[in-house]
Amino acid sequence: MRRQLRAVPAAFGVALLLSTGILTSDGRPERAHGNGVVLKPVLGWSSWSFVRRNPTARTVEAQAKALRDSGLAENGFVHVNVDDFWYECPGSQGPDVDKYGRWVTDPARFPAAGGENGIRVVADHVHSLGLKFGLYVTPGISRQAVERNTEIRGTRYHAQDIATATTEKNYNCGGMVGIDYTKPGAQAFIDSWAGQFARWGIDYLKIDGVGTRDEQDVQAWSDALRHTDRPIHLELSNSLDIDRAATWAELSDGWRTGGDIECYCGPDDSSYPLTTWAKVASRFDQVAAWAPYGGPGGHNDYDSLEIGNGEHTGLTPDERRTQMTLWSLAASPLVLGTDLTHLDPADLALLKNNDVLAVDQDGIDARRMSGDADSQVFVKAEPNGDVVVGLFNTDAAAREVATSAAVLGLPAAPEYALRDLWSHRLIRSSGRIAADVPPHGVVLYRVHGTDQVVGDAAPDVRPAPLS
Repeated sequence: MRRQLRAVPAAFGVALLLSTGILTSDGRPERAHGNGVVLKPVLGWSSWSFVRRNPTARTVEAQAKALRDSGLAENGFVHVNVDDFWYECPGSQGPDVDKYGRWVTDPARFPAAGGENGIRVVADHVHSLGLKFGLYVTPGISRQAVERNTEIRGTRYHAQDIATATTEKNYNCGGMVGIDYTKPGAQAFIDSWAGQFARWGIDYLKIDGVGTRDEQDVQAWSDALRHTDRPIHLELSNSLDIDRAATWAELSDGWRTGGDIECYCGPDDSSYPLTTWAKVASRFDQVAAWAPYGGPGGHNDYDSLEIGNGEHTGLTPDERRTQMTLWSLAASPLVLGTDLTHLDPADLALLKNNDVLAVDQDGIDARRMSGDADSQVFVKAEPNGDVVVGLFNTDAAAREVATSAAVLGLPAAPEYALRDLWSHRLIRSSGRIAADVPPHGVVLYRVHGTDQVVGDAAPDVRPAPLS
C-alpha cells in the first residue's frame, strides 16, 4: 500500500526546527541547572532492565568491562548506572540509614574494601576503565531516620525536625516520607547526602518516583549537587508532568517523559523479553509532545534502549532499528538496558553506527511533521542546513512512507541528496522523499539540496527495505 502522509505547511520547517537549546525562538526555556555536566544526551548502560532487582559489585563490574571491551565506550557509551536495590532494605519501615539518616549500602551486594564504602569501590573500578558511574535515590527521608531521630550532619537539627507525614514513593521497601523544606536543616540534610555521593565518586544521579509535589525535592537536590566539588548529572524519573516541563528543564539535566519501557512480561519473573513493540510505539506521541522542551543541556528521556540481545529484547530487528532511530531523532539519552556480556553482533553494529549516533548527539529534538495510524514522519534541521528525516511505518504490513523537500521546509534546489544513514546508500531526488518501509520499520535520511549530480548516486530510487 502506498500512502502520501498529510502535510504540515512548509512554513513549519527549517526555521522552526533549528534551535540552540539555550534560548529558542519557539519558547524553549534556558537551561539553568548550572553543573555544565552535559550538552549532549548521555550514552551508557543501566542495571534496571536486565539486572533489575539483583545488582551486585561483580555484575556491575562485568557489565562495565563489557562496555569497554565491546568498543561501545569508543562510540561514547561511557555511563554505567546502578539503579534500585543497591541499599539495605530491612522492611516496610524504609531503607536502613546511617547516623546522618542517609541510606546504607547493602554490604552483601557491594562489599566494602580497604575501608572504602562498597559503592565507592565499584565507582573506583568503573572509573579505572575510563567510564563514569551513576546511582539511584528516591525523594524524601527514610522513616527509619525519623524513628531514630538521626542527626543532620553539620547542624543541630534532627530528622524529626524536617520530616512530614506525607508518604513518598520508593519501589523497593517503601517507607520514605516527605521533607518540609521550610524547616531549618532540610536543605542541609540533602546537602549532606549529595556530598556523600560526591565523595563516593558519583557522576550521575537518578531520582525516581518524582511527581509534581516533589518539585522542592528536585530543587534541593539540584542545589546540593551544584555545590559539591564534583559535576554530577541529575536525571528525573518518571512520567513527569508535561505542564511542569519548564521546571524540570530548569532544575535537571534530563527527565523521563513516560512510564517504564520494560514490559515485565517474562515467564517466572525473567528479565526476557525486555520490552514489546507496543511499549516502543507508545513513545511516538511522547516524542511529539515533549519536543519543545528538550535541547542541548537538558534532554527528554524516553527510557532505556533495548538493543543488544537480539530476539531476547522482545523486538524484531526492524523494531530495534526503529527504537534507536526514534530515540536519536528525539535526542534522547541512549542508555542500554541489555546484557552487555552477551551482545548480539548485529545489534552491536546498530549501536556503533556513528551516522545515527550523530543524529542523537546533536542534542536537537525532532518534530513530528505528519502522521496517521500507520505512518509517522519526524524531522530535525541541523545548523549546517541539512535536514534529517525519519520515515516510520508503524503498521504490521510493508508500505511506502513519503514526504517532500517542500514539506520539510528545505529551500528549492535542482536536486536533493539523500543519504540513508542505516544502509549508507546515497541517492538523489527531484524533491520527493520516500521509501518502501518494512513492518514496524524505518528509513532514516540526511537530506540537503545540491546544484549538481551527487557522485554515482541513483536517481529517484528508494532503497530496498532493511531487514
